[in-house]
Amino acid sequence: MKYLRLLMAYLRIGIMNELAYRANFFVQLFESILELSTAVAGLAIVFSHTGTLGGWLPDEVLALVGVFFLVGGSIRLLIQPSMERLIESVREGTLDFTLVKPADAQLLVSIQRVEIWKLTDIFLGLAVLSTALARLGKGVGGLQVILFAGTLLTGGIIVYSFWLILATLCFWLIRVENILVIFQSMYEAGRWPMSLYPSWLRFALTFLVPIAVATTVPAQALSGRLHWQTFAGMIGLAVVMSVVSRIFWRIGIRHYSGASA
Repeated sequence: MKYLRLLMAYLRIGIMNELAYRANFFVQLFESILELSTAVAGLAIVFSHTGTLGGWLPDEVLALVGVFFLVGGSIRLLIQPSMERLIESVREGTLDFTLVKPADAQLLVSIQRVEIWKLTDIFLGLAVLSTALARLGKGVGGLQVILFAGTLLTGGIIVYSFWLILATLCFWLIRVENILVIFQSMYEAGRWPMSLYPSWLRFALTFLVPIAVATTVPAQALSGRLHWQTFAGMIGLAVVMSVVSRIFWRIGIRHYSGASA
């Protein structure tokens, strides 16, 4: 409950900060609609020449686009801005103020900044996902909902752990932002089914840069394509990534020398 109250406090701060610049909402909404329109138009062009794409039907790929926007919006809502703030605070030596607070430092740096207008991506993603499921004409059963929620949760843990590892590199490197830009560029591959890519790239987008587990796997859960082996492996990967990122974070903290050093 203490950690939940902390999250809600940072959320309120983020809302108050963004409400001071309400025009940002309309800018973000325009950008999100433009990006979504481009993605849907691209699908329309592709499927005007073929009936399936990597074994996926058009409406199944549309559902994948919905998950892509849902997960991307969640990353840009909390994970990305918080990790960017962490990098900035390490470079400026102001992480001291976080480390002396009576709460877990990793938790504090992970929720320290909320860009509330990124909720537009989440809502648009949910709308696209609902439209795709309605067009598929498939009733989503309780098991599919549970698997979808489970894959979203484990995928979120994996992506968060990956972002934390990248951001923690700032204790040794100066320009970590360039690495984050590479991840953002590679994330665009998540709007297409992983079966479309060659095996070496599927491996890279699953284990090296965990994009497939955040987008394709949840979409597979909704469409009934998910195998139990994949779900079990995803849970195992989430546990491993959580432990590794925690250890890496603690090592990074020991190498930190801030303004008080």
